[in-house]
Amino acid sequence: MGDNPSFSLEGRRALITGASRGIGAALAAGLARAGADVALAARDLKSLEEPKEAIKAEHHNAIAIAIDVRDAVTARRAVEDARNKLGGLDILINNAGIEEVRDSLEVDETLWDKIVDTNLKGAFFCAQAAARGMAEAGGGAILNICSLTSEVGVPTAVPYGSSKSGLLGMTRALAAEWATRGIRVNGIGPGYFRTALTDVFYQDTKWQEAMLAKIPMRRFGHTDDLVGAAVFLCSDAAAYITGQCLYIDGGYMASI
Repeated sequence: MGDNPSFSLEGRRALITGASRGIGAALAAGLARAGADVALAARDLKSLEEPKEAIKAEHHNAIAIAIDVRDAVTARRAVEDARNKLGGLDILINNAGIEEVRDSLEVDETLWDKIVDTNLKGAFFCAQAAARGMAEAGGGAILNICSLTSEVGVPTAVPYGSSKSGLLGMTRALAAEWATRGIRVNGIGPGYFRTALTDVFYQDTKWQEAMLAKIPMRRFGHTDDLVGAAVFLCSDAAAYITGQCLYIDGGYMASI
């Protein structure tokens, strides 16, 4: 048998969007601990200072990049900026996302565009910009942060669910198209994690009780629960895995 597959990201260069807090900040720190040089990206550079310095305090390389994924031109420039500053780009994690709970009969075009442009359009144009350089360099790994709503319908979250269903479809289509270029495209689907994005749900104790009863592991996720899967899917250990979405949900999807 040959060597065991490597889970190390030593020498890899990674860009993580939406990295100022929550899942994005945790993934950036996790990839850095696995050996990657990381570029943390968000609209507000100041918001990246704390997570960037936390990574550097652990003696890992981290930089901050301003990005607005809703604008395709700006997103492409930010990806190029990250590539230039890191000396290349081997990994992209499309994490930037927004959500707003609203009755579907009250959803207007402004809200629809805001959510879909961030969660889906932005992910595509970041992936496109990253893939151009990855293809020239011989390959890379793209990880899209999907959602349970990529598979399950959630009332009052139709624009969000639509964007995340689209992101899953995009993951599969790009994986099929870019495999010959050496680019793997996968996703992870977080279950119920309390972050700034989802905190509105967790303020309702009855909702918490009802959801915990549906999760076989009887707890909500912690952002660190996502790190192992992200490192794995971005590493050589997953060299023959593409077009997949791994749900990290305490058993929720398996039990419905």
